[in-house]
Amino acid sequence: MPSPFPGMDPFLEQPAFWSSFHSRLVVAIADALAPNLRPRYYVEVETRTYWDTPDGELFVGIPDDVVLTRTQSLQVEASQSQSAVIAYPRPQEVTLPVPVETRERYLEIREVGTDAVITVIEVLSPKNKRRGNGRTTYETKRNTVLSSATHLVELDLLRADSPLPMQGANSSDYHVLVSRSDRRPQADLYALTVRDPLPLFPLPLKTSEENLPVDLPDIFRGVYDRAGYDLRIDYHQPIPPPQLSETNRIWINQLLADYDTFQNG
Repeated sequence: MPSPFPGMDPFLEQPAFWSSFHSRLVVAIADALAPNLRPRYYVEVETRTYWDTPDGELFVGIPDDVVLTRTQSLQVEASQSQSAVIAYPRPQEVTLPVPVETRERYLEIREVGTDAVITVIEVLSPKNKRRGNGRTTYETKRNTVLSSATHLVELDLLRADSPLPMQGANSSDYHVLVSRSDRRPQADLYALTVRDPLPLFPLPLKTSEENLPVDLPDIFRGVYDRAGYDLRIDYHQPIPPPQLSETNRIWINQLLADYDTFQNG
C-alpha cells in the first residue's frame, strides 16, 4: 500500500527508518537512471568517509563497576590502632563523545571513456545539516563541486536543522536543487511542503541540450513499497520533530484519519 502522503513521508525522517531509507533511495535513483544514461554515461555509487562525533544516544558510558572499584580503592587505614575511612568525593558517571567513522553514499554521473564526473547527486543526511564535522565535510565537498564544471543535484528530504546555503529561497520543508555549472550562481530550486508531491526534475548532463527526466515520485513509491514501510510505520504515532505549523498539523490529522478509514474498509 502506498504512503498516505502525496510526496515525502515525514515519518521516514525518524532515526528508526531514515538510514535504510537513505541507502535504498540512493541505490534506487542509480538503478532508475542507469538504463537511460547508456551509452554515453554511467552512474557510480560513491562513498564519503569521515570521523564525526555520534549523536547523544550513541555515546559510550563508563561502567558502574569501574567507578565502584575506583571508589573502594581510595579507602585508607588511618592508624594501626584505629581504622577510619576518609570520605573522599565520589566520582560522577559521565558519557564521552567518542568519534566514529561515518560513511555516506552519493552518486556520480560519469562520461564513458573519460570517466569525467559530469553530475553529482546528493541525498542529504542529518549529519550534513547538523552543525559539526559532518556538515563541514559536506559543505567543503559542495563548494568544490560548485566551483567546478560539474553539475550538482541536491535532495534535502529532512525538515530538521538549517538548510544548506542559498539565497532567495522561500521557506519550505523539503527541496530539490538542480545547479547547472553553466548557469551558476543561478540554480533551479523545487521548494516543497509536506502537502506537495515530489517533483519530476531534469538531470543535467554534459551539454546544455542534454537533460534526463528524473521521476522522483515513481522512485520514491518503489522504495516505499519494496521496503514495506506501510507495514512498519505506525501512523497513529505523533509526527517526528520538528514541530509542524498548525495548518499543516490539521491537514495531516485529516489525511491520516482518511487513510485509517480506507485501510479498515
